[in-house]
Amino acid sequence: MISVLFVCLGNICRSPMAEAILRHQVEQAGLRDQIRVDSAGTGDWHIGAVPHEGTRKQLDRYLISYEGIRARQVQPNDFQAFTYVVGMDTSNMNNLKQWEGAAEGTTTLIPFMSLLPEEKGTDVPDPYFTGDFDETYRLVSAGCKQLLSRLVREHQLEM
Repeated sequence: MISVLFVCLGNICRSPMAEAILRHQVEQAGLRDQIRVDSAGTGDWHIGAVPHEGTRKQLDRYLISYEGIRARQVQPNDFQAFTYVVGMDTSNMNNLKQWEGAAEGTTTLIPFMSLLPEEKGTDVPDPYFTGDFDETYRLVSAGCKQLLSRLVREHQLEM
């Protein structure tokens, strides 16, 4: 089974949004039995918390379930457990690279914004600080669509 872990700072805004959106896209594509999706944070401040209210409102607006999503912190074994680990910004990617080296993982690290080469910037803006959940949703939704296409192509999945 292909597995994807999205990672942001606190795991209450960007990465759970990405988890819910990709999970929804995977379900719509009929690939639920072939792709597993999760999310985590590099920090431990929100462990056990549900997604941020702004994230929940965006997902509710588009009828995307976030059922069962709770904040957790990245663990060393994630680098063996997941096929892909996707970092939502440069700072988190730097942290993930350090952890991956220590964990001797077999995962592929992907900077999220590399999925959207037409967009400016290397980071998905953190709506916890910007308050702009609309822009985050726009980027995350488009990036997840690109990631799903990549997974289907690279792993020759049939939709």
